Amino acid sequence: MALMFTRWTVYWVCRSVPESSRMNRATAKHLIERYFRQLTEGCGNGDCTNEICASCPNFRSLDNNTAAAKALDLFKVNAKLCNPNPSKKEQYSDLVNKMTDVGNAKENFSDVNHLTETTVCTILSFCEEEGDYSTLIHVLGRIFSNAEALIKSFRSDEPNISKALDSVEATDNDNPEKKTPTSEEPGASSSAAAFPDEDVSDPPLEVLVDISALRRVYDKLLSLDRVDAALVNALIYLTPNLELDLEYLDVYGTNPEYLNIFVVVLENTNLHSPEYLEVALPQFCKAMCKLPVAALARLVKLWASYGLTHIRRMMETFQQLITFTVVSNDYDGENLVNDDESVVAGTQCLKLAYYASILAGDVDVEHNEEDIEDPESDELTLHELLGEERLYKKGPRVDPLQKELGVRSVDCIKPLIPHEEFVNESLNDVVEMDKDFTFFKVNAETKFSFQSCPFILNVITKNQGLYYDNRIRMYSERRLTALYSMVQGQQPNPYLKLKVRRDHIIDDALVRLEMISMENPSDLKKQLFVEFEGEQGVDEGGVSKEFFQLVLEEIFNPDIGMFSYDDDTKLFWFNSSSLENEAQYTLVGLVLGLAIYNNCILDVHFPMVVYRKLMGKKGIYLDLSDSHPALFQSLKELQEYGGDVEKDMMLTFQISHMDLFGSPILYDLKEDGEEIPVTQENRQEFVEMYSDYILNKSVERQFRAFKKGFQIVTNESPLKYLFRPEEVELLICGSRKLDFEALEKTTEYDGGYSKESQIIKDFWETIHSFGEEQKRLFLQFTTGTDRAPVGGLGKLKMIIAKNGSDTDRLPTSHTCFNALLLPEYCSKEKLKERLLKAITYAKGFGML
Repeated sequence: MALMFTRWTVYWVCRSVPESSRMNRATAKHLIERYFRQLTEGCGNGDCTNEICASCPNFRSLDNNTAAAKALDLFKVNAKLCNPNPSKKEQYSDLVNKMTDVGNAKENFSDVNHLTETTVCTILSFCEEEGDYSTLIHVLGRIFSNAEALIKSFRSDEPNISKALDSVEATDNDNPEKKTPTSEEPGASSSAAAFPDEDVSDPPLEVLVDISALRRVYDKLLSLDRVDAALVNALIYLTPNLELDLEYLDVYGTNPEYLNIFVVVLENTNLHSPEYLEVALPQFCKAMCKLPVAALARLVKLWASYGLTHIRRMMETFQQLITFTVVSNDYDGENLVNDDESVVAGTQCLKLAYYASILAGDVDVEHNEEDIEDPESDELTLHELLGEERLYKKGPRVDPLQKELGVRSVDCIKPLIPHEEFVNESLNDVVEMDKDFTFFKVNAETKFSFQSCPFILNVITKNQGLYYDNRIRMYSERRLTALYSMVQGQQPNPYLKLKVRRDHIIDDALVRLEMISMENPSDLKKQLFVEFEGEQGVDEGGVSKEFFQLVLEEIFNPDIGMFSYDDDTKLFWFNSSSLENEAQYTLVGLVLGLAIYNNCILDVHFPMVVYRKLMGKKGIYLDLSDSHPALFQSLKELQEYGGDVEKDMMLTFQISHMDLFGSPILYDLKEDGEEIPVTQENRQEFVEMYSDYILNKSVERQFRAFKKGFQIVTNESPLKYLFRPEEVELLICGSRKLDFEALEKTTEYDGGYSKESQIIKDFWETIHSFGEEQKRLFLQFTTGTDRAPVGGLGKLKMIIAKNGSDTDRLPTSHTCFNALLLPEYCSKEKLKERLLKAITYAKGFGML
């Protein structure tokens, strides 16, 4: 059998090569067969001294399979060949003639207990000659339904005849004068480095699967009609056994090569097709989720090493499974998508592709900000006494896979596949976030929450989860306040009340918030209630919004000097030479945290590096591109300069920048930096140190206070776990994408107006005719910010109210209520002229 197997293999390899290469391959075929015959039958010489000949008295006999593998190894090293005894030649010739009669062969390959590329191709060739693929289908079904067989299949340490033959051709092409060994020249060399037929390098990981060979095999198999059905049935039979093995027998701990099963199966490029999606793939994903974290991490690293095409295929396969399952079922408050095992398993497997995309992209795991930790207290909190500690446990939760890999989503500078492609909108449409939040916070051990895989949720859905978290904390603080009041006999104060004077708003807010943060920080978790001294009115959200607007307008006033403003980028940055104390910066951080906590959009303009630093990362050179673009360009030119850096640039490790009064300040990036020139060799170090100084060291005092204020409000929030830095910016500042069609559909009317009123029709025609900048001015005029809330302008709920009949007065607005007061102008032209004047010159009047 082994001899026939070897001849079939060589036959398959040689049959499709060009005629020019046929002679070299034929010679190699002949040599491999001779080595095999020498190992199994010997040369027939009883006095043979060749230790790799079966006729040698010292030779240890080999079974046929071992001999076939050994023959390849001997061929590669050009081992000694004996001249066959004449009687042996005749015996061998008769044997070969019998065994190579393919037309009469009835071989079913029942002794094949695992697959290799050569095995599959041999069986394929046999089936092609027979005109019947039943043998192949039976072998595939038997191997793919058996875990032990798959573990041994397609191993990278398995001999591969096609590679050996390729090496002969490659060597002969490189060395045309090289002689091919014959029986007369047993010492001539015939080996060279083996190259795969496909340009896929094996990953530098301890997973012994020959991926190149496996992919070539799948390419051949999946073009045949009955193969998919056989593989589907085999997987359905295999996966229950995998689940049991992984859950109860610790098979991976005993044999780490158990992972080979998942590597082999997931190379099937048809897994996303309907025949797999119904049963086979969901069951296989459920089994894969049973793998220990260490095995899943190995799989992630393996996929990362394969590159974009492979990771995208994995991502699309699992996304297809999730979408297919979601659209095929009906979910409601009783039948939750969280209970659908197929969706849950697909989501958990999609997580592997997500982390592989991060690992294969640009990652920074080194530059981390130190967290500002609250001092631990040995005293039990009231939450713990009431048994609510699970709802309010401190510190961000840690994904075990993230910990095993040593990388977080915030470490990602640029993933291989954009984060947005991992969001599944079909799932977002059916997930019940109130129930999901409960699973996330309370029943995480027994119930699956999609918030444990936040990459699959869009910002709107995650914001709903954050909203529930914030509201539950607010209600809890009210309940605790009432309980304290009953015990202590005091008047309950269920809100975070701020009473401020308009002309002293910063001082009043600073004193009050600083006092609360020191005496009872938990009060900051209460719902904000603002009152302006001497003014009547109940804060239903509008007064708080106005408070935020006024505080930020004063804090970001360039005359105060807390922040510097870049006219080109229109962004603010911390002033490293500010004379303001840290409490002022803490107040800014508190305001940002309170805005998120109270679901309020702020008109804040920070570069993205601020949000990355808030989420725990230090600023790096790439962050300068939006915070300090001119400096970024200069440093980029320094890195790319092809001349003599030291002589032409004349830079040293001493830098200078301007202080608050425009005077230069010198700073040594290294000790005695003035004496250390920047050269070709150390320019990268200079760029990194310069960036670190500008983004981190020079503003360390200011940013630390700012971050402290932010964390006072958000330290127990899932914000850091659920959101990436760009999403945090979206929560605070809103989106720059403006859909005024959506705003028109959700706008409400008051004072006698309706959507059928002629003035309203003229109004919307005018708005839609505006350019992008004019639309932003209108939004700023009406709402206090030129950005849309999370979810788009359709979530804004703007009100247009009638403000009298035709007049020369300009439109006005109540920004705290998103209300536009619009007179009923006599013509569309007058409406446009009055509206443009109002939004263009809005500062100083009309903003109520």
